[in-house]
Amino acid sequence: MPARIQISISRQTLELIIAENVSLRYPVSTALAGVGEKEGSGCTPRGKHYIRACIGSNQPKGAVFVGRRPTGEVYSSELSEQFPERDWILTRILWLCGLEKGFNRGGKVDTQRRYIYIHGTPDTEPMGTPRSHGCIRMRNADLIELFSQVQPGTPVLIEE
Repeated sequence: MPARIQISISRQTLELIIAENVSLRYPVSTALAGVGEKEGSGCTPRGKHYIRACIGSNQPKGAVFVGRRPTGEVYSSELSEQFPERDWILTRILWLCGLEKGFNRGGKVDTQRRYIYIHGTPDTEPMGTPRSHGCIRMRNADLIELFSQVQPGTPVLIEE
């Protein structure tokens, strides 16, 4: 049975399910603005998705990404002080694509065109509490572990 991911907004958790059993469970941080699918909302989209791309497999823990490309930097407190306004996307990126036309796919509600990811964040950021700009943030070590268990096409369900 292939793996699938289930994300609970209310519990702020991500579960990797293999053969109908929860294989791994992680705390996450979803959008501070809550749930919603509209472009520009800053919300985490709900519904059925899949992993469109797995990015960063050979990058070090804490690698910094801008526009889905590694910058060559590795996150540090000094780098954070240098760029205080940056929304840190670190370590790996699982780029999501919606499957529900008119809800999270197409037009002004398209998850992929909104650049919604599962990605790493500074380990100083709290998990279990909504803080992101729409993406699903994870601790870097957790994301590395999850990344090794999934591939493009892995189903992802995001529910309240």
